[in-house]
Amino acid sequence: MFENVVAIHSQTHAQTRVKEITDFAFARGVHLAYVALGEFARVAAIYPLVFVEDSARDEFRPVALLGLRPNENLFVDTSGTWQAAYVPAVIRRYPFALLRSEQEGQFVVCLDADSDRISVTEGAPLFESDGAPSVALENAKRYLTELHQLEMVTSAFCAWCKEQNMFTPLNVRVQGAQGANDLTGCYAINEERLNRLSDERFLEMRTRGYLAGIYAHLLSLSQMDRLAKLQRDQTAG
Repeated sequence: MFENVVAIHSQTHAQTRVKEITDFAFARGVHLAYVALGEFARVAAIYPLVFVEDSARDEFRPVALLGLRPNENLFVDTSGTWQAAYVPAVIRRYPFALLRSEQEGQFVVCLDADSDRISVTEGAPLFESDGAPSVALENAKRYLTELHQLEMVTSAFCAWCKEQNMFTPLNVRVQGAQGANDLTGCYAINEERLNRLSDERFLEMRTRGYLAGIYAHLLSLSQMDRLAKLQRDQTAG
């Protein structure tokens, strides 16, 4: 989705404008989207919600499956319309991103310079004529900061589940448009291990606010059938 991520600077981007999202063609090749714990309930009503292992960060991360194969987003039609009531927050933030700077604990607001939402004639400016950040840029910063805070909560949730040895490989065969699709590299919460948690750990899980998220994840796995049907319908059409 991101092709050319660059840091936003008042001089470099003095004339840069960002157009509103009118379609999601930019996400047509995105087959999974990272989601935050606070999104689990809404995500689970539409998408399979699974976990992937991020070796670079040595942690598990929750993702919404948008397709059964790489570069396949079954929820974006040929006109770029998102075919679902909820769009994951990580998609809605585009073309903005928040990346770590070289200074410890500091972050830099960036954008995809190759995005078709970037313009010098259309959309909201990133900076005012005096070089001050515009309302649009301040709103983007606020949104990215909120997403980062949610990501920290989600990271703590995944770390806790990992400590309790809750993750197990999810090997699923889904009957798609071109035969069976074997989904590999995904993980799920192991229900047997969940049920074997001690009363102390179960209470801790509930106190931390993790219980609803875990059940949302488990319920979402039935959405695999939705992906298979979407793929078959789109291929047939």
